[in-house]
Amino acid sequence: MNLNYLDKLTKSFGTTPKMPVLFLGHGSPMNAIEENEFVEGFRKVAKELPKPKAILCISAHWETNGTMVTAMEAPPTIHDFGGFPQELFDVEYPAPGNPLLAYTAKEILTNTTVDLDHAWGLDHGAWSVIKHLYPEANIPVVQLSIDRRKDAEYHHKLAKQLSVLRERGVLIIGSGNMVHNLRRVAWDKLNDEYAFDWAAEASDLMTSFVMNNDYKNLINYRSHGEAYDLAIPTPEHYIPLLYTMGLFQKSDELELFNDKAVAGSLTMTSVKIF
Repeated sequence: MNLNYLDKLTKSFGTTPKMPVLFLGHGSPMNAIEENEFVEGFRKVAKELPKPKAILCISAHWETNGTMVTAMEAPPTIHDFGGFPQELFDVEYPAPGNPLLAYTAKEILTNTTVDLDHAWGLDHGAWSVIKHLYPEANIPVVQLSIDRRKDAEYHHKLAKQLSVLRERGVLIIGSGNMVHNLRRVAWDKLNDEYAFDWAAEASDLMTSFVMNNDYKNLINYRSHGEAYDLAIPTPEHYIPLLYTMGLFQKSDELELFNDKAVAGSLTMTSVKIF
């Protein structure tokens, strides 16, 4: 791509101080409507953020063959779950889209072909947590899909190409869960702070890698033994963390929040880079 064109395109957002980056452990969709310490954590971190011009979200719940970015003016609220109360299905999060941001992301991500999408919207990995950050739904939101065919290193490198958006007022959010094994959930402890031994072991290892920006060990997640494998039976909830960490820069600081386990096999651990 012509670098002058890219510079002109990104500057259409206006230059801003460098925006933070978040990884949000989104947990159960019920967090969208419940009052709990994790929701309070999302609200607290929002108060610490400069107001973004737009949000780019990488959610665990949008996997595609190839890479896509939502490009509609008004993305619908997607209720991509089942078995929950009607109250949850009634929630709408009518944040606008931002076709210019979608097109800019397409042009920035030169490592791959990016298709503009007009059919998806905002899935619960995005809206169930963003609604607590910006309840007025007045910040445009664009989603970037996860190419299920690509490996962890690919996603980490792709994230680095988004870094220019941090200086254009865009808040980039990865939404998933570091430890996420629904088949091992302790259903009798759904609302309890509780971790199986393997989940606690994996969580401790993950957070040490995060706090030390040990991206090589974060990327090589299949090389850390049984506990880590149990924590990540499938990678879609872990990959958003790689996008967040791929945006870490030497001048950044990093902190954890909502750093707790629930139901034995899930962690709500979230990351703020600033």
